[in-house]
Amino acid sequence: MSLISAQKSYVKKIFNILLALMPLSFIAGNLMINYNIILLILSTITIFHKQLFKQRIFFFDKIIILFFIFILIFGPINDIIAFAGDAPPKDFTTTIKSFLFLKYLFLYFSLRFLVERKKIHLKLFFISCFICSIFVCFDIFYQFINGKDIFGYEIVGNGRRLSGPFGDELIAGGYIQRFSIFSFFIIPLFYNHYSKSLLKYFLPLIFVIFFTGLILSGNRMPTLLFIFTVFLIFIFQKQVRKYLLYFVIIFSITFSSFYHLNSKVKRSSDNFYNQVSKIVTIVINKDFNNENSPQYLKEFSSFYETWLLNKYTGGGIKGFRYHCHLRKNIKENSSFICNMHPHNYYLEILTELGLFGSIIVLILFYNVLYLSFFKKYFLQSTLKHNNIIVPFIFLFIVEIFPLKSTGSFFTTGNTTYLFLIISILIGLIREHNSIENKH
Repeated sequence: MSLISAQKSYVKKIFNILLALMPLSFIAGNLMINYNIILLILSTITIFHKQLFKQRIFFFDKIIILFFIFILIFGPINDIIAFAGDAPPKDFTTTIKSFLFLKYLFLYFSLRFLVERKKIHLKLFFISCFICSIFVCFDIFYQFINGKDIFGYEIVGNGRRLSGPFGDELIAGGYIQRFSIFSFFIIPLFYNHYSKSLLKYFLPLIFVIFFTGLILSGNRMPTLLFIFTVFLIFIFQKQVRKYLLYFVIIFSITFSSFYHLNSKVKRSSDNFYNQVSKIVTIVINKDFNNENSPQYLKEFSSFYETWLLNKYTGGGIKGFRYHCHLRKNIKENSSFICNMHPHNYYLEILTELGLFGSIIVLILFYNVLYLSFFKKYFLQSTLKHNNIIVPFIFLFIVEIFPLKSTGSFFTTGNTTYLFLIISILIGLIREHNSIENKH
């Protein structure tokens, strides 16, 4: 019995480590993310293949499967149409990418199984998120002071945005926003035997560290999303609601200090405010052809005519960059023609999966929200007393929030992060028997 127990403990450690390596993989780059995904999938299949393939398929699983079937069917169709006509590409790029995208389906079923069957304990993952987020922040601080980070990466461009360990990729703010939130739950969830006074000092301290890292990163949308996430947690978690004013004061002091003492932060903040104001004015006046409109609005507007080319089934994943150049009414003298993607998840999904694919995605997102957010806060269910699910719920809400600029939905980092959150959410929900046992 002791040998069997030791084997189970060893297996559990393997999966805990693989999941805990995820935040580190996002720092190391797409190659390491893919290695981590493949290791997690192969390890799960090797060790639990009989149990894994005997899992019950619920309604949500069917939606996930339908989503991938849709991509697999219409990816090759788009390439066949491209070969028959004049539309690039002509090398079956979309087909290849569609099949490679299948790894996220295996990731979902593997990770959901591991969480549901309690083969993974999330404590190590939370700690890893904390350590990696703190590391990114302090690397940004070091780069801000010395002009280069600890790996020798120098400040890119005019210094308004700092990349930290990400080199020439200005995504440090997005990383902090996505992974730092878990840090606020480590003591309440896993070390609640410590005194409340420790928590009272720990939470404000790490909030200041993360918020400062976000400000110096210059990534304005992640900074707003971080604040929005914290605000949602305060609103819906009544245990922490009494500290809301306390955090508002800390936030105000921190931001005000940087705004008045750092000219680059001030200029960046003012520029962001002016861009938002200009976008609001253009939208109200419906002046979408305004040549002086901000770059993001031009990117958003370029999606519509691209979508019209393949309204119902889309142009295939990562196809926007090709089909955008084929749209009608492109102004030859315009300083902006096309980008790699329209910088919004929903607009990109519309152009690349069409109306039918978008409906599948919306059903998928709605089901996650219903099974997690609504059952946790508005319906009677066992989730009422499950607080480990809280950061995953609000990070999911913020990730799919429609009114924000984003990277490409189908890139390795974004898709991995989204399916990581969804898989753990559904696994935690199933663990608490909160899903209808209906086919």
